[in-house]
Parts: sequence; structure tokens; C-alpha cells
Amino acid sequence: MRHVGDDERRARIARRHGIAPQARLPDPVAATRAMTVLHATEPATVYLSLQARVDGLSVAAVDRELYDQRSLVKQLAMRRTVFVFPRDLLPAAWGSSSARVAAQLRPRLAKDVEQGGLADDGAAWVDRACAAVIQRLADGSELSAKALREELPALEGRIDIAVGKAYGANVAMAPRVLTQLGVEAQIARGRNGGHWRISRPQWTSMRAWLGQVPDAWTPDEGWAELVRRWLRTFGPGTSGDIQWWLGATAGIVKRALADVGAVPVSLPGGQTGWLLEDDLDPETYDEPWVALLPVLDPTVMGWKSRDFYLPPEHVPHLFDSNGNAGTTAWVDGRIVGCWVQDEAGVVDVRLLERVSRPATKALAHEAARLTDWLEGVKVGTVYPSAAMKAVQHVGPA
Repeated sequence: MRHVGDDERRARIARRHGIAPQARLPDPVAATRAMTVLHATEPATVYLSLQARVDGLSVAAVDRELYDQRSLVKQLAMRRTVFVFPRDLLPAAWGSSSARVAAQLRPRLAKDVEQGGLADDGAAWVDRACAAVIQRLADGSELSAKALREELPALEGRIDIAVGKAYGANVAMAPRVLTQLGVEAQIARGRNGGHWRISRPQWTSMRAWLGQVPDAWTPDEGWAELVRRWLRTFGPGTSGDIQWWLGATAGIVKRALADVGAVPVSLPGGQTGWLLEDDLDPETYDEPWVALLPVLDPTVMGWKSRDFYLPPEHVPHLFDSNGNAGTTAWVDGRIVGCWVQDEAGVVDVRLLERVSRPATKALAHEAARLTDWLEGVKVGTVYPSAAMKAVQHVGPA
């Protein structure tokens, strides 16, 4: 069994993820393909993840692929998370991860309708609401959630959730109906109605958005393709890493690994990882490199077991209790801190450990590059890490 050490795993990150400055990728589509998908829970992450991987990138270039060419498409999928997919990967997700999420969410939505007192038959209420949206968007219209709610009585209704708890709230049902239809691939998140760092999707029919809509793949085909692409991007990884990333079951992962002919390799600590059969050649990356990555960047969120690039003592400073990653600063394949913006929008790197003077200088260069790219735009987040809020500078070694 071939052994893949931590140094080689970090080398693969540098080259395959396009985050080492010497290994950047030519355009947004190439960068998205390199990562399999991009996290899009926060809309700014898409742009900042691409900025970290593509020299000379503009907001307009990302918008062109998302909204004009539609070569990149937002889709709810793994772990009930919104991602940006390369267009050709959508049918695999529709038949596997998205279908799995859809099957979980629909009965939960119907139950909440009943418990919230909107209808005695929650499933029928959901069916009517979904049908009304599909009919309204059948002509290719692109409408916000607010516009759809105002036009369609079937979407009216609010319910109380988590009554008596600190996080309880009175919520509208319309966004959940749109989420359900989105994960079922009946409607799509079309053009954004706001600034690139703010999510205000204009909903439209999937057919209108894509033109010819391909059939969803079978579940086994879909899971296998997602695992194949994950291995190309993140391999080697354990079956536990893959299961966590997919939001799937151990059985699904085991079958998909067999379907793609994955080969076991040994990892440090006695763990077993997996690689594709044509991807077993040793890989090195000897040049020093640094990177600044945004909240929920796909590199940071690619594995469940992160010790080979994230020192365990840094975890509580960089991740919240739900496992959401804040911004990160990287040196030679390891996370060493985070970055924030000051009141003027200038990017400031904050370190959790000492790094060499050359690395400090390189991080400052990347901070200046990102500052210039942002042009004074301040990017907020609902996932600020403890380090982003409180950490102090550590000087160079």
C-alpha cells in the first residue's frame, strides 16, 4: 500500500487547489472545476475564493459565468449547503446529494406547516405552494422571494419556531418553499438582485435558466461522480472525510468508492485514505507559498480530519462550534492565522503563530493584493471566528 505523508498532501493542496501564487488557474470555470464546487452559503465567498485562485479576476468575469454564460450554477446539495457547481456536474448532484436533501426537507416542511397551524394537511399545502410557484415562473420570469410572496396567496403564512428558546422566531414559509423547489432542481437561483457580497436571488425556472435541462443521473451514478471529483480535488482522504463532505452515509461512500475503483493508501497515524487508480504518482511542491482564503473556502472545508493542514490548537480560534470556518491565512500548506479588514477596508493578516520573515512579507503582499481587489468594499460575515474578532498580531520569527 502506498503511503502519502502530510507533506505530500500539502503539496497537492498547493498545486491542485490553485492557491499557491505560482499555481493559480486561468479563469473562474477552471478554478471551480479544480475545487469540484465552491461554497456559496455566503455569496462573497464565491468571489473571494476565485480571487484567491485566478490572477487578474474581475467581479464582472465571475458574474458573466454565473449569470450570462451560466457555466457556473448555484445549487443546494451536500449537507443542505448552497454551492456553485460547474454546469456539467449538476445532473450528478440532482440524482444524489440534492435528491437526498430534498427527501429530508419536504416532510419536515409539511410537518412544520401542520404544527404551525397553517393547514391540517401539511403535504397538500406544500404541494399547492410549490405548484403555484412553478406555474408563475413557467414563462421564464425572474422574481425575488418578496415579489413571489406578494403575487401568490399560496405562499402566504408564517409560523413560530423554537418557541420559548433564545433562537426562537416567527418565520415566513415562502423562502422554505423556494428552497425546496431549488433543491429539487425545479427552479434556480438566477441573477442576483443586489451587490455581489449580498444574496438577493431572482428565482426562475430551471428550464428557463439552463435551456435544455438534462435528466438527473441515477443515485449510484451521481454519488460515484461526486466522489470521483472529490478524490481528484481532495484525495487522499478517508472515507469519513468523504462521508462528512457529502452529507451521506457510510454505505453510500463505500459503494461509490468501489464504483470509481478507488485505491487505498496509508496516511499518517495509521489511517487509510483513498485515491483514484490513475492518481497514485508521488507529488511534490517545493516552492514556498502563502494564501489568504475567505470564510467557508472549499479548501478549508474539504476534509473532516484537518490535522495535516490545521494545527489542532488553532481550531477553536478559526472555527465556530458548528464547524464553520472563518477567514484563513496559509503558509506552505498550513493555516497560521486569519485576515480581517479595518474601517477603511484594508486587509490585515492576524497570526496565531510565528512565521518566518519571508512568509510575513509574502502574506503582506497577498493582503495588499486583496485590498486592491476589494477597492474599499467591506465584506461582512455571519461566521466570524474568534480569531477574527479577538486575536492579536504575533511578530515574525
